[in-house]
Formats: sequence, C-alpha cells, structure tokens
Amino acid sequence: MSSVPETFDDLRALTDPAVLPILDGLRALILAFDPNAVETVRLGDRAATYGLGPRKMIDGYAYILPYSKWVNLGFYQGAALPDANGLLQGTGKRLRHVKIRDTAQITEPVIKAFLIAAKAERIAALR
Repeated sequence: MSSVPETFDDLRALTDPAVLPILDGLRALILAFDPNAVETVRLGDRAATYGLGPRKMIDGYAYILPYSKWVNLGFYQGAALPDANGLLQGTGKRLRHVKIRDTAQITEPVIKAFLIAAKAERIAALR
C-alpha cells in the first residue's frame, strides 16, 4: 500500500468529464461552508470524505462520489437528518445521499441545510 495520500486531483482523474463541474462545485460548496473540513480521498471508494477528522465513518459527515451521469452528495449519518421533502435516498442503516445531476442543484438551500445538519450531528456525537 502506498504511503502517498490520495488527492482530489486523483479522484478527478477517475471521474467522467461530464460530471467534473458538479464534482468541483460540490467540493467548493463544502469547503466554503466548512473551511476547516478535513478532506480525505479514498480512491478505493472513488470518493472524497469531509469531516472533523480523517476517519470516514466516525469523523466524516459528508462525502462526494462521482458516477457517469451524476455525483452523489452523501451523508454518513443521513438516516438521522431532517428530510421533510424526502430528498435523501438510500436504504442502509445510516448512509443517505442526494443525486446531484446538474450544477444548479448545488445552490439549492436544502443542500446547505443538509450539510449544516450533518456537521452538527457529528459535532454532537463526538462530544
């Protein structure tokens, strides 16, 4: 196993060019919302995690995972997040995501609301 950290540019290189604007837009949104977020890229997962520290399921509150036609904005504790409009998808015990299919979705207020709630949940859980 390489000791060289995997980077966001490495993830971009694996991503379909059609969704790169979405991938970059989501990253910019998350880092503008939380400039202190720890970004951890795991190419084995094909995703970037954002959190209070580097541990995916413990510190992470959000992730971005590119596909060929959309990018999932996921939340590690998404099942616990408020979702009055039923936008979060997924059937797992904890994880939920929203499929972002165009850059206009990134600026929808509900997306930032999910990030705020997800980060607050992790802060409360790790106290």
